[in-house]
Amino acid sequence: MNAVFDPSSLTICPPMQTVAEQLNSIVLGKELQVKLSLSCILAGGHLLINDLPGMGKTVLSHALAKVFGLNFKRVQFTNDLLPADLIGASIFQRETSSFTFMKGPIFCELLLADEINRATPKTQSALLEAMEERQVTVEGEPLALPYPFIVIATQNPDDQLGTSPLPESQLDRFLLCISMGYPDKEAELRILSGKNRRDILLEQQQLIALEQLREFQKHCSNIDTPKLVLEYLYALLSHTRQVEGVLTGLSTRAGLGVLSVAKSWAWLSGDQLLMPHHIQSVFTYVAGHRLQNLQGKGLGHEQCLEIINQVPVPR
Repeated sequence: MNAVFDPSSLTICPPMQTVAEQLNSIVLGKELQVKLSLSCILAGGHLLINDLPGMGKTVLSHALAKVFGLNFKRVQFTNDLLPADLIGASIFQRETSSFTFMKGPIFCELLLADEINRATPKTQSALLEAMEERQVTVEGEPLALPYPFIVIATQNPDDQLGTSPLPESQLDRFLLCISMGYPDKEAELRILSGKNRRDILLEQQQLIALEQLREFQKHCSNIDTPKLVLEYLYALLSHTRQVEGVLTGLSTRAGLGVLSVAKSWAWLSGDQLLMPHHIQSVFTYVAGHRLQNLQGKGLGHEQCLEIINQVPVPR
């Protein structure tokens, strides 16, 4: 059996250690989710958090915006939300007898799409162009979004009332999908007996400037990648296309996603060479929401681990 996850890999390199400590002081007992979230941002991708209400999804999003000093907007997705509520609309100005485009909340650096699967598919699809091209089209004209532009979407389980499952094309725009889960006993007791998490958020300071973020992203993308590791990644991708009970295997774009997140994970761990265990550490979170079973549901963590264990690690 392959060694899939080593808790010691949660160590953080010195340039990001203070960031991780601040995030972990707000979102208690979720060191893995914090490191995955940081890996996603360093890889320049979007994050989907799938869990029950009240698990800390929104708090994590606020905390990430705080430490990076990002212009933050939150949109509560509901079944009556329209694309114009997200992108903006042209408003007639009586004084000038002309229309002026009023930008919507999507024109920010970090957008929290809260409970994204409670909106209609039409509104969900309004995010597609923005997430892929970092722009929106208004009346035939493309408008660039700020840099960076990051979407963190929270999603309730599909079996809850009033939810619409995200289509495959939308899911594919999210680089990573994580779940928060219930905190352990120690963390939950600290939450129950301590200050309100949102009050603690107000006290937090920006720790990373935009120039530093760009520099760190460059470091991540430049992590050395041996051919042997690329061969291993290809073997994983190829295997997903042959697994019984999986509708479609991973695409090449998904493979590039695994590679970029694995590089960020390696750099965060203080490593300068990509190794198979870096691929294994992030594979489940990049692949799980892209691989669907015969019922159209994303594969769970255990099913993704089975895929990893079926592909030999190169020696």
